[in-house]
Parts: sequence; C-alpha cells; structure tokens
Amino acid sequence: MKTITIYQPQKIVFGTGCSTTHFCEDFRELGFKRLFILTAPPILPLIRPMLKQLTADGVEISIYEGITQEPTVTHFYDVLEKARNFEADSVIGVGGGSVLDTAKLVAALIESDQRVEEIFGTGFLKGRKCWLACLPTTAGTGSEVSPNSILLDEKDKLKKGIVSPYLVADAAYLDPQLTVTVPSKITAETGMDAITHCIEAYTNKFAHPIIDMYARKGIELISSNLLRAVRNGNDIQAREALMLGSYYGGICLGPVNTAAVHALSYPLGGEFHISHGLANAILLPSVMRFNQSADVRKYADIALACGVAIGRNNEEIAEKGVEFITRLSEDCGIPTKLSEIGIPRDAVDRMAEAAMQVTRLLKNNPREVNLADAKAIYESLF
Repeated sequence: MKTITIYQPQKIVFGTGCSTTHFCEDFRELGFKRLFILTAPPILPLIRPMLKQLTADGVEISIYEGITQEPTVTHFYDVLEKARNFEADSVIGVGGGSVLDTAKLVAALIESDQRVEEIFGTGFLKGRKCWLACLPTTAGTGSEVSPNSILLDEKDKLKKGIVSPYLVADAAYLDPQLTVTVPSKITAETGMDAITHCIEAYTNKFAHPIIDMYARKGIELISSNLLRAVRNGNDIQAREALMLGSYYGGICLGPVNTAAVHALSYPLGGEFHISHGLANAILLPSVMRFNQSADVRKYADIALACGVAIGRNNEEIAEKGVEFITRLSEDCGIPTKLSEIGIPRDAVDRMAEAAMQVTRLLKNNPREVNLADAKAIYESLF
C-alpha cells in the first residue's frame, strides 16, 4: 500500500445544535477575546443565540457578511483588511464553501507578509498563527475539514485553488440544524457537489483504500438522502445524512482530491459565474461516462452504492450508475445541459483551453483528458 497523509481539524464536533452549545463552551475555554466572523446575511438569524452567548462571555465580535457569491481575489483583500483593522485574535467561518474558504485564507494571511497570488497551487503557504474554526451551513463543499481554498482570479477569469495543511481549521462544528433553512435549489446543487467529491476521489488515479471507505459511504448517504432533503428541508434525518456525506467528501479532498469534473467546471464559474455545485452536477454524468473505460469496476461500485440493481456485467452496472446520477439531478430540479443555463456554444473552445490549465486536478483523472476530449465533453452538453 502506498503512503498517504490525511490532515483534519484537531477537533470535530458533529451533532444537531452543536453550533451553539459546544462551540460557545469551547471558545470560552480558549480565552480569545476578539473574534472575526465571516458569514452571509441569511445565516445571521441562525447564529443569534451563539452571538448572544459570546457577547455575554465578554467577546468582542466583528461580523463580515458580504460574501454572497464565490469570492474574487479583490474581494478577499477587502475582507482581509477588515480583519486586520479589527485586530482579530480568532476567526470563524459560518456559511457555505465560499465563506469557509475565505475564512481559512483570512486566518492564514492576517499575520503574514505573503500575498494570496503567491500561494495559488500546492504547498506555498508558509504558515498560520491565527486560531480558526469552520461551521458549515451547507452540506456540499467539505471545506470545513479540507486543506483547500478556492478563489476566482478575475484577471484570468479562472477559479484557482490553494492547498496547504495550514488551511486545515483548528476545529470544525458540523451542525445539521444550520442547513434546515437552506433553499431546495442550493440543497440540490451543494449535495451534487458533495457526491462529486466522493465519486472523483473513489475513481481517482491516486485513490487509496482509506479514502475509498469514506468516499463510498459518502456516495451511499448522499444518493439516498439528497432528494428527501430537497423535497422537505425540515427532514432532519436527511439533513444529518447529507452533512455526514459532505464531511466524508471533505476528508477525500486533501489526500486524493478531485479530477476532471472539477477542472472542467472551473471555467463555467470563472467566466459565467455558474455556481460550483450546478456546474459539477451538469458535468458529472458526461465525465463519468468518459472515464468508465479506465476502471469500469469502480464505476460499477459507485452504481451499487447508489442502490441500482445488479446487471449482467460491470459495464451494464456502471451505465446504470450514470443514469441514476442523471436522474437524481433531474429529480432535484437541476438542469442537465449547458444550453439550459445560458452558456453559448461558441464558448466551448475557450472553456476547454481554460480547463486544460487546471493540471492540479486533471492529473488525478483516471483517464487522460486532452483538449479535444474537453471540447467533446462540453459539446455533449448542448
């Protein structure tokens, strides 16, 4: 077995209601007094009990709630300046992936002389001094336990990743109650993002038995509970299952990471500002079908984890898996074609060229993707 390294927060708390009870108790014991909170406007009502308790404990709080879409480099520097001016001694992100990714970078760079442009890629961040916690409000990115952050570089019109063990939070509080008010559309898209993490990790060129265990269980949990949560946001059992599945997907990101689906989705977010989960959901079935020949047994395993019936052979079972994922997206109200979300066909060539720059992820794909392949995958979605 090859060597593998897994980074996770020192403390992970999972449970409905833990964002108020456990987090506030833990924070009080740590003794920090100047807390910078990154969040989004719809989330503020959910964390009022937490804010009330922290204030009663004598904590000075500065809240930044301006992250309403995937952040750009320029936007990040605005947030970083506010955190520095506040002289924060601790940072938490309470929100979806964009909020958590930004919080991780703020905590890393608040006391650093590095610029974010210097650390795009893997292993360029020198360190982090500021205490950091992540509280996800969507079951999707797994950012709360991953060493990854994503920013949109508006100069290149491309989303870029930063990977470092210093981006792993000190603590993560996974409270399914925080996801109950998430709209069905966002529930669907973030859920498809989470299952994409698991599928791409399981079939990855650098897959590992340790990660396979998490990836397959994540596929089982998400495939059987996503539609339930989309149809009834108050179904707390479905919400708990999705958050657990998303957490498993997040564990996959550090040691194995994603592959061609994510690489091909980046230009959709960079140029057309399509949400990350939506882009992944549309691309996933086509990339699965493209990759099947590289390891049909694993794609058959994915289908079985989704609960499809056993077929005559692995090829038939794997194809049923693609059909299941396509139908799951459709049942959740997600478009299945790029043409349905306003992407012009004349963008295919430049999207393919941009995707080919994401070598950090393409190198993980079980089947090599060249420029012609990327164009064909995009073309199949019109």
